[in-house]
Amino acid sequence: MTLHGHVAATHPLSPRRAFSGLPPSIRSLVDYSPASLWEQETNQLPAALGASRRRFRQFAQDFLRPYALTTDLEPYGPSLDIVLTEAARHGLLSDILPFPFGSLSLRQARYPLHWAQSIKMEELSVECGGLALAIGANALGIMPLLLSGSLTVGRKFILPACRKNLRGQPTLFSFAITEPSGGSDVEDSDGARHYIPRTLASRVEGGWRLNGRKVFISGGDRADFITVFAALAGEGMESWTCFLLEGNNPGLTIGRNELKMGQRASAATELIFEDAIVPDSHVIGGLRRGWAINRAVLNFSRIPVGAIALGIARGAAERATEFACQTKLGGKRLIDYQDIQLEVAQMLLDTSAMRAMVWQSAATWTPTQARASMTKVFCADMAMQTCQRAMNLMGNQGCLQENGAEKAYRDARLTQIYEGTNQINRLSVIEDQLEALELLMAGRG
Repeated sequence: MTLHGHVAATHPLSPRRAFSGLPPSIRSLVDYSPASLWEQETNQLPAALGASRRRFRQFAQDFLRPYALTTDLEPYGPSLDIVLTEAARHGLLSDILPFPFGSLSLRQARYPLHWAQSIKMEELSVECGGLALAIGANALGIMPLLLSGSLTVGRKFILPACRKNLRGQPTLFSFAITEPSGGSDVEDSDGARHYIPRTLASRVEGGWRLNGRKVFISGGDRADFITVFAALAGEGMESWTCFLLEGNNPGLTIGRNELKMGQRASAATELIFEDAIVPDSHVIGGLRRGWAINRAVLNFSRIPVGAIALGIARGAAERATEFACQTKLGGKRLIDYQDIQLEVAQMLLDTSAMRAMVWQSAATWTPTQARASMTKVFCADMAMQTCQRAMNLMGNQGCLQENGAEKAYRDARLTQIYEGTNQINRLSVIEDQLEALELLMAGRG
């Protein structure tokens, strides 16, 4: 069935038909079998990552798609428990460690961890940004432990959690830095220089007493372990230290879950610490190392956040394209109108550009601050444009929740805010280029 305005693949003027008549030596350079962009890009990945991409896509279709609308309307309910249990059982909560300790295959372990995580987050977010975040926030909570470089910490906390997850018992970590009076300030060096921390740790025999509050903590309502960043009493942000707090700590109170615009399946939780005692063995990375760990975590996590935005945008684009292929106007399918084809092409172009940036940034073992922030900013902003384009294409139907574009638009908005607002991330790019800019200012560029 040929689209209006295009020739059939068998027509003499079709590129495919024309290429087939070239000499074999030239045909091998220019001729290719027709395939979707998804298939083409998957085939270009290293084999291990391509196989995991297919597996994540299938998981998302089987276990996220059926619950996407339910968890958007009724977050934190039994549907989320089902999804998290399946995610644990299928290894999506233990792929932070390689086999036999976790579910990451040894072939995948040859590539940067944040590349595999980015591939996972895109595929999950196509079906639901909120459920993807509920699963992906676990890796964010674990990252401070990994970056501490301590094998003891890995054996004591990460390894048992991975084993429980693989048995189908969701064991989750969350990452707590944001305070009621400090969101961007704890993600920006200049802001942190002036910020007065409110969550404080005081020395007690054998450990530390934590007091204060954290807010907007993804998955904080059901976390078994929380990496909490607190300043030492009487000191400033330079003393920030990472503490691992168990979810059943008697000094921890779970406060409210915010009523969010999007990504509702993953809670944004208030955590209240009132004389929460943390033993010395739960200090992660050493005293006063929290700021370094925090900034390093963000450099790793902002690339998968770009992938979340990409997945949400791709989901909206796919639903809008399917709508255009199945809906008629004036006796013709929408997709037969050239202006609709131009819109579909633009969505394919934009999501492909986002993916290229994510994969390029993720393919290096050391993600730079500038690249991580640029990836997050570009993908989040482009996702908003793509979701709006999808809604416009679908007209009135685009505003209905069951058609997916409206939900994608709401989900995409959050990617411009968490992991540092896009404004803060733009400043992070400048901060990372300070030395180069100083040379230019001195006339030595």
